[in-house]
Amino acid sequence: MSEQRPGPGIDTSVPHVARIWNYWLGGKDNYPVDREVGDQILGMLPDVARLARASRLFLNRVVWHLAAEAGIRQFIDIGTGLPTVDNTHEVAQRAAPESRIVYVDNDPLVLEHAKGLLTSTPEGSTAYIHADLRDPDAILEAAAETIDFSRPVAFTLMGILEFVPDDDQAYRIVRRLMDAVPSGSYFAMYDGTNVVHGEASDRIVDVWNASGNAQLVLRTPEEIGGFFDGLVLVEPGIVPVTHWRPDAAEPEAVDAYGAVGRKP
Repeated sequence: MSEQRPGPGIDTSVPHVARIWNYWLGGKDNYPVDREVGDQILGMLPDVARLARASRLFLNRVVWHLAAEAGIRQFIDIGTGLPTVDNTHEVAQRAAPESRIVYVDNDPLVLEHAKGLLTSTPEGSTAYIHADLRDPDAILEAAAETIDFSRPVAFTLMGILEFVPDDDQAYRIVRRLMDAVPSGSYFAMYDGTNVVHGEASDRIVDVWNASGNAQLVLRTPEEIGGFFDGLVLVEPGIVPVTHWRPDAAEPEAVDAYGAVGRKP
């Protein structure tokens, strides 16, 4: 693999979650340190690569459902990660060309790729905010340039709240976001668990947290359910991401549970 030249602000001496995830998805936006940690984790639990792919497909199905079936036309994707196939704006605008999408991430490499994210149909709009999940007020303020908060909005936080280890803080972030949007808005997420692989998933967290990366915590399905307090869960509720409205026969579960909730 030919090595790309890192842009300003990108530290290639420390592994980064977005780049490791990119490596597992078969992308090229990663460096030796990312592949080293990625391979170490794969050696412990090869199923992680399937989890990465399954989680991405979960996002695609959720966005399609919200745009094509629930009538949502505004999306805020927090923890965007690096561009890949079928990004949120591509799926949403395929279903409804007038959809407006705001991407949010704090990774300098994602910032470098923002121009690639800022494509849109003529009828719709796509924007990128360089901001941190832990500052929801800043996100909401910047998103208001693209999003009409008097109309329903869908927040997607895929595999990002697990990097906010403090449960109270994580729950507060979601409540603040949902307090800013009207009835009929949606919240969708997944986080990692240890339901399927037990101690193997716990060991991976130890390796991840020792690598210098953003600290990761696994949550139980019940703890994930806490993010949906006050919301109406969309069927089938809180399930492994592979079991949320699968396109084919129900595949094997992975250690990532997700759900979609509607604000009544």
